[in-house]
Amino acid sequence: MTTDISSTVAANVSVNLDDSPWLGIDANSLETDLARHFHLTLGRDKDPASHYYLYNAAALTVRDRLVERWRSTRQNYHDAGCKRVAYISLEFLVGRSLCNAVMNLGIEESLQRSLFRYGVTLEQLSEEESDAGLGNGGLGRLAACFLDSCATLGLPVTGYGLRYEYGMFHQKIENGRQVEGPDHWLDRGNPWEFEAPQDTRRVRFFGHTRFERDEHGNLHACWVDTEDVLAVPYDMPIPGYGNDTVNTLRLWKSMATDEFHLQEFNNGGYAEAVASKTQAEQITMVLYPNDVSENGKVLRLKQQYFLTSASLQDVMDRWLKRHGPCFERFSELNCFQLNDTHPSVAVAELMRLLLDEHRLSWDQSWAITRSCMAYTNHTLLPEALERWPVRIFHDMLPRILEIIYEINARFLQEVAEKWPGDTQKLSRLSIIEEGNDPSIRMAHLAIVGSMSVNGVAQLHTELLTQGLFREFYELWPHKFNNKTNGVTPRRWLGFCNRELSDLISERIGDGWLRDFSNIKALSSAVDDAHFCERWNTARRHNKSRLADLVKQRCGVSFDPSMLFDVQVKRIHEYKRQLLNVLHVVHLYNRILAGDTHGMVPRCVLIGGKAAPGYFLAKLIIKLVNNVAQVINQDLRAHDWLRVAFLPDYNVTAMEIICAGTDLSEQISTAGKEASGTGNMKFMMNGALTIGTLDGANIEIRDAVGADNFFLFGLTAAEVAELRSHYSPESIIESDKNLSEVMQRLESGYFNQDEPGIFDPLIYSIRNSGDSWMTAADFGSYVQAQQAVSDLYRNTDQWTQKSILNTASSAFFSSDRTIRAYADDIWQLT
Repeated sequence: MTTDISSTVAANVSVNLDDSPWLGIDANSLETDLARHFHLTLGRDKDPASHYYLYNAAALTVRDRLVERWRSTRQNYHDAGCKRVAYISLEFLVGRSLCNAVMNLGIEESLQRSLFRYGVTLEQLSEEESDAGLGNGGLGRLAACFLDSCATLGLPVTGYGLRYEYGMFHQKIENGRQVEGPDHWLDRGNPWEFEAPQDTRRVRFFGHTRFERDEHGNLHACWVDTEDVLAVPYDMPIPGYGNDTVNTLRLWKSMATDEFHLQEFNNGGYAEAVASKTQAEQITMVLYPNDVSENGKVLRLKQQYFLTSASLQDVMDRWLKRHGPCFERFSELNCFQLNDTHPSVAVAELMRLLLDEHRLSWDQSWAITRSCMAYTNHTLLPEALERWPVRIFHDMLPRILEIIYEINARFLQEVAEKWPGDTQKLSRLSIIEEGNDPSIRMAHLAIVGSMSVNGVAQLHTELLTQGLFREFYELWPHKFNNKTNGVTPRRWLGFCNRELSDLISERIGDGWLRDFSNIKALSSAVDDAHFCERWNTARRHNKSRLADLVKQRCGVSFDPSMLFDVQVKRIHEYKRQLLNVLHVVHLYNRILAGDTHGMVPRCVLIGGKAAPGYFLAKLIIKLVNNVAQVINQDLRAHDWLRVAFLPDYNVTAMEIICAGTDLSEQISTAGKEASGTGNMKFMMNGALTIGTLDGANIEIRDAVGADNFFLFGLTAAEVAELRSHYSPESIIESDKNLSEVMQRLESGYFNQDEPGIFDPLIYSIRNSGDSWMTAADFGSYVQAQQAVSDLYRNTDQWTQKSILNTASSAFFSSDRTIRAYADDIWQLT
């Protein structure tokens, strides 16, 4: 039934939030507020076909209910005087907010009923919402999952990030190539944010240091003649699941201290008049500027310091309002979690605030800083551990550079006492890397200034302590710990896979949404033939949804009866989308040769974005698309193999993809992936994993059992041992399958109109210096893929293993991870 919105009469509801009960969450209350917001807040009479204004009315209606709980949560934290955590991250990939808020508030059924009279569903309305462009991939999505879990567990944690005007980029595929376009996700506003100008902070850049004596004769540093930028906060509510807790994600927008110089404008210098405004707003204009150029490096460092300075000032201001200028208990009641190396300048910035602004001694300031900073490392790739040239710091952050030099000098004294006379160790551990262009090792600064350093998977932490940070571990073994990543089961199973979730709840009750350890009870269903049949039906429906998405985005028809083989993640050589493509070409070779015995019909989906300046990653995208075009146009392959590259992969797409995947590709070179979180999402939704012993794959395999995981490839130790004498040429020669794949690539079969275009990729495979050892793992990968085909033909066995994967995924809930952070690092209740 459809009713014109203009025929709905809005009630005039007056609510005193201090005295009255919370707003109703029944269908009638929601419908009343929906109409009120549509007519009065938005000033609409009719809903156009897009439902955009109806979406906004629904968002405002839900938001009202969040705000009540938000205010109550803030008051509860204040009254309790409890310890607070600031989770500082350059990325928060929160995706869409409407459906997540509705689910966590428990009002889905009521809201659906209130929308029924308008002839629209909640799912249709949610299509009007853009994915928030606040992150790039796993790091940002992990941060979003962590905030969800903190709220669900009732922990006083505030997220701090940047309010990027544009996300990373919209990815289009033109002639097989990635083309980047602007991701202006805020172009139609964001009903989920609240500007808080009263909390605007001033962040300093450039200038110089002047030393002055106070009234007691003590010498203090003053950072003067600076070029300041304002940090204006925008707050987003983060609701917990079913507990009326709503935490905060505070995002900073950069603004000039003056809009423009009026005199300059009146004199005709229009561009000059607004130059400072433009330069200031550039800081939060785009997520991750390309830092290949000098200007890119400067802007990237500005983003990092802007985020950390504004966030630390915010926490400090809250402290001063409650406790005054007494910092004896500051580290007891505050903790800063640095999500990766990006915000590590926070160590020096907190020292600056304590030393310069609040006149504490060095020893007092350092004791506080080292007691409340905690650092999470997310990478084993040395090139991903940021190093900033000293010269850039010298110009842009002169006072911060002085503090870093002092931290380093005192730290090296500690190292010298531990290892007297070992100058090489001093050089390796130093925060300052000397050379023609000296640089600051930001990861070293984070380790030296933190009380906790954690990895994000068991293997990752072992490799950090035995390899990348071994000497730091020898110096401070008590600092290092592991916190294996997790994802929120509410969004990544409860919300994105409704049919399967309902089936699970019917079997074991719905308590698993709050306490995911209950999911283990699902293992009892593997021998229930009727349940297995219904499981298969739900998964088939999910595959149909995914097939629709692929058809819409790629123009390729996927058949849900075929095996859905999926690899979606950031495009990078170490993640080895190239190995996946080689296997696709191998299958194609078999089809052309008439060797289809033992094969199962397979649809291969690859998706992800390559950094704009990453030439080889973008060339891999081009290869995937060229191979897909040739195979999809060849009728001989149609019944056996179909391939698609999904453009503009994001959170909303993943919500459909992970629910409809049969085989999860987690095939990074062993020892390179820190953890991975996509592997966990796929596992929760019943996909089986093919993967190396890398990152959290190891723990996934341990949890589900070796018989329910398709293992292949070298171990991290074997990779390290092979590196000195790696000979891909001899491997290719001795492997008939790989040799034939290389011959087809080198023949130009997939690039007849673009000769030589894939030569760099071919060279990378044949090169003995290939860090990713693609050729070395190819043979083992093909064998594991054959085992996949063998099992997939047995529907009953595959279904049982699918159920066991979901039932075994309890450990990979972000609730479990956050409990570990709260207990072991934050000491938070």
